[in-house]
Amino acid sequence: MSPTKRPRRPTAGGYARGDETRQRIIAAAIKLFGEHGFAGASTRDIAAAAGVNAPALQYYFENKEGVYQACAEYITNDLRDRFAPAMRQANDILKGNGNMDALIDAFIGIQAVTLDSVLLQPHVSKRRLFVARELADEEANVASKLLHRRLKQPLNKVTLALLSRITGASVNDSVTRIRMLTLKGQIMPFYHPPGACLDLLGWKEIDTAKGALLKATVLEQTRTLLNSWRVVSSD
Repeated sequence: MSPTKRPRRPTAGGYARGDETRQRIIAAAIKLFGEHGFAGASTRDIAAAAGVNAPALQYYFENKEGVYQACAEYITNDLRDRFAPAMRQANDILKGNGNMDALIDAFIGIQAVTLDSVLLQPHVSKRRLFVARELADEEANVASKLLHRRLKQPLNKVTLALLSRITGASVNDSVTRIRMLTLKGQIMPFYHPPGACLDLLGWKEIDTAKGALLKATVLEQTRTLLNSWRVVSSD
């Protein structure tokens, strides 16, 4: 992938909050890049799917590399915005030496946002394919690197801090990190439907009602585990 040129349209304030044309192009590109990869998705196809002509796409993004970069930025910024309130709450509780119940609630709050993003957002399957190609080293890792730096690293830092305070173990303790991974791992079977989890559940899809049931069940399990690990003397 060649170096990305600077877009002609200003990007201040996030991507295309008030620009429907630009946003349509990004939405169409996420879908097509996910389905066909960078090489397989042409700017002509992206423009057609967005309902614009090819010169309009070039006006906003210069070239296909610019479109791809904009998609990666959009996915990362949108997810970061979704997690921001729960992250602020968690950091405030950690700074304020919150009690054990508040620490557990903060951890649950972050996990709830993750579940909402995975189970209850209709556009998540398109993003999943886009990012999955990068994680499989099929693409240039633009989105996965942005997600790691801007979202996953700070998210892991705060969830480890919460878990450390709840359990009384160091953030660097292997058991603490294993526990964090297993708590996150509860969500993974539902991140890639359709698949084995749907067959096991006897479901054809995860609709809103089924997503809500999965969310409630996973959060209940998480709370049970956190309560079983909590340090009694910290209350």
